[in-house]
Formats: sequence, structure tokens, C-alpha cells
Amino acid sequence: MDHTICIWNVWSSDQKVARLLNFHSAAVKDVKWSHQGLSVLSCGYDSSSRLVDVEKGLEMQVFKEDQVVSVIKFHPDNSNLFISGGSKGGIRLWDVRSGKVVHEYIRGHDPILDLEFSTNSKQIISSSDVSGRNLSENSIVVWDVSRQVPLSNQVYVEAFTCPCVRSHPFEPFFVAQSNGNYIAIFSLSPPFKLNKYKRYESHGVSGFPIKCVFSLDGEKLVSGSSDGSLYFYDYRSSELVRKIKAYEQACIDVAIHPVMPNVIASCSWNGEVSVFE
Repeated sequence: MDHTICIWNVWSSDQKVARLLNFHSAAVKDVKWSHQGLSVLSCGYDSSSRLVDVEKGLEMQVFKEDQVVSVIKFHPDNSNLFISGGSKGGIRLWDVRSGKVVHEYIRGHDPILDLEFSTNSKQIISSSDVSGRNLSENSIVVWDVSRQVPLSNQVYVEAFTCPCVRSHPFEPFFVAQSNGNYIAIFSLSPPFKLNKYKRYESHGVSGFPIKCVFSLDGEKLVSGSSDGSLYFYDYRSSELVRKIKAYEQACIDVAIHPVMPNVIASCSWNGEVSVFE
């Protein structure tokens, strides 16, 4: 909210903040490391995405939009490409080399809550806040990346918005965190069917923008929760295998270390970040 990005030195006992990046002129909504780990991409309420060289602390590029940019994601196979989604429903695929939009995905004007690439990188899954009207359409849309067309817009027909969508790391499935207090699972093969017999449902969402993440081996699904806990589900059986109470307020995001699978970071609604081993 104070327009900054903090890069933390997790293992240090004294100097915790390794870098403080202050390039946005309004609240920051999302930030991602580049594949090589040399730069970070961020976006926010100043209607821009920004690429910053972490070592030098210098802004390399600014990608301006006509909307608050709420979510960004690098292409899994091509580190020069990233997608952005925002408050006016615009989804754009950018090339960092030219600083220009390569593709645009246009459906409606509902704010984008989350974006994800499919397991094979050929599709984009978008989740929108369609509260109040034709809820059974457009809340989750699967797009063809190269043809820029929606492959399906009636994936999820229940009257809940989904603040988070995540693809399984290896298998052709994706999950959506639902405001109905459960995580739904879908096939990534047309017609992208919801699995009606499997859902992950011990945690609470309660209107918070709560995120979830797959473990590196794809065998666990970890979610934040409105009760301030981390919930660990068995991906295949959907059973709850572990719960860790972390905060007094809602636990809104969780991330697994890309190299050390037993190290997990999470954060809470009141601005705390915790790292668990």
C-alpha cells in the first residue's frame, strides 16, 4: 500500500530488507521474479507494470495501461513475455524486448482477479469478478494464447467469484479458489469440465483474495485461509493432511521455495510475512 516493493533477506538475522524498490506512484498489487532471478516485474494502481533490475536497483522498463493492473505472470517457456490483467477486464500479452503488446484478449469489462498459463503454456486461464450479472458466464475463461480467442467461457457456473487460479505443474488440470469456501478442480482438455466429485474444502475464503499453490512435485495443494491458517491438501485424494495456524488475521497468500520444497512463505491481511521450514 505504501507504493514500495520489499526484497527480503530471509536467512539474515539482522539486515532483513535486502532491497527497497520505490518506482510505483500508487499501491502495488502484484510482483514476480523473472526466470533468471535478476529482475522483478511489478504492477499496481498507477496503471503500469514495471521491470526493475534488482542488483542495480534500476527501473528497466515501464508498461503503461488504461486500467489498474492487478495481476502479472511471466510466460513459463519464454521469459521475454508476460501477461497482465486489470480493472477494466483487459488481458494483454507483452514482449519486454519491444515494450509492446503482442496479443490482447478481450471479453468483457469485469475486473480480472487472477491469470494463469496452462500446463503446456498454450492456454491462459482468467478469473473475473462478475458479481451481480450472468454469473454463470465469463467468471473463468480459458483462452487460446496464439489465436486470442476464448475456448470456453462457461467453465464455472456457480454463483461465486474465484480470487485465484493455478495450473497443476505436470498434469492437464487446474484449480480455482472459490468464494464458496472451497477449491474446485477442472480439466485442461476441452470442454474444461469441473470435477463434481472432488473439491478441497476445509479452509475458509470469506471474501478475502486468498491464494493457493501446488507443491513442486504436484502432490500437495497448499492454501491460505480466512482463519489465519495454512491448509495442506493431498492433491489426489483432496483430503486435508496438515494445518498450520500462522496469523490472527486471514492468511492471504502462500509460496513454495523454487528449489527447497520444504520451505514455504506466507503472508497475512495485516502485513506480516512468515517463512516456515
